[in-house]
Amino acid sequence: MNDVKVEKLLINYKTLEKFKRFKEYGNQELSMLEDLQSNIVENDSESPFYGIYFGNALVARMSLYKVDKKYDLYFEPAHDYLVLWKLEVLPDYRGNNYGKALVEFAKSYNLPIKTNPRINSQGFWEKMGFQKAKYEMERDFGENPLIWMPDGVNEKDLKSN
Repeated sequence: MNDVKVEKLLINYKTLEKFKRFKEYGNQELSMLEDLQSNIVENDSESPFYGIYFGNALVARMSLYKVDKKYDLYFEPAHDYLVLWKLEVLPDYRGNNYGKALVEFAKSYNLPIKTNPRINSQGFWEKMGFQKAKYEMERDFGENPLIWMPDGVNEKDLKSN
């Protein structure tokens, strides 16, 4: 896994073409085409998209958004945190630690991370050290968020309103 490199993906039509390959596999809720299309302005725009290439083929991707602590619904006291959204590895490339490499890249920011498990991925997230968010408020858009805490941020900091 040492030679796996996570790259920031440009917001452009070339990346849009690469994203279409992911949509072929039918995980509509994971489709980032619409997200990318709405963000296409120019190559140097701030991109929330990251990926791993095998040769010239984009084989794994995720989107990663930073949330300012003023919008924090998860921690007390409030923290800046990351939302890791729509992590996906193409079927032929699963089992090569590409998903783990993307998660480790997100963890390298040393901020709390929130994600929502999708399509039988709960076990993967648990192996990556994520735990169920412990707060008593309405569900997170109908989903069950998982939280990862970096060293120095305690689980007791999770809100329990």
